[in-house]
Amino acid sequence: MKILSYNVNGIRAASTKGFFNWLEATKADMICLQEVKALQEQIPEIIALIEQLGYHHYWFAAEKKGYSGVALFTKIKPKHVEYGCGEDWIDAEGRVLRADFDTFSLMSVYFPSGSSGDERQDKKYAFMDFFEGYISTLKIQFPNLIVSGDYNICHKAIDIHNPKSNANSSGFLPEERAWMDKFIQNGFSDVFREFNPDPHHYSWWSYRAGARGKNLGWRIDYHLVSLPLVERIKNAKILPDAVHSDHCPILIEISN
Repeated sequence: MKILSYNVNGIRAASTKGFFNWLEATKADMICLQEVKALQEQIPEIIALIEQLGYHHYWFAAEKKGYSGVALFTKIKPKHVEYGCGEDWIDAEGRVLRADFDTFSLMSVYFPSGSSGDERQDKKYAFMDFFEGYISTLKIQFPNLIVSGDYNICHKAIDIHNPKSNANSSGFLPEERAWMDKFIQNGFSDVFREFNPDPHHYSWWSYRAGARGKNLGWRIDYHLVSLPLVERIKNAKILPDAVHSDHCPILIEISN
């Protein structure tokens, strides 16, 4: 079973760049999307394409139009879909969506960015503090959990093209990296690193200065898999050749 996660930086923009032809070719069973930036009623043609490809689809939009929002497409109908996490300001920004299946639960998550200034960085820290407790409680009820999405954090120096010059950049701050340490140590595996211990693998590139062509990137998108599920993960990859966004998709393959 193939599971993808992809920050598309606007589903409408991505669709004009061949996103749906690409998605069909991947034969993905499930895909978590972040930054869809659209309401379902705004995109009837896109909804029709999704359904033609055989996906059930679930959306959790931000209250602010054209901002944030997560979605989950799946060829296997979930037993239950949970919209949001119960924290009002986070849910108003459309950041958390979960689908429960017979043997695991899959989440599409979009962490805030703090790059625009101190106020948003404080919101990012507030999200991180809440989310850590939320997941700790959730995985008691749902121990087989895959938390996929854009975390807006590079965990280790290997995950960023220039760790020294970015030491004080949002997304690579010591507090953020320590949070990732703690979150993973609390019962998760960064499965990409289980399969790919070498450097120069990134999932986001600035639009400036030809960063993508030079592979001057950041790895900020993750499938974090709870430990009881790890033995079922057969592969994990980043797919940098998909160019529908400033991010690229990430893939895991899980045995049934």
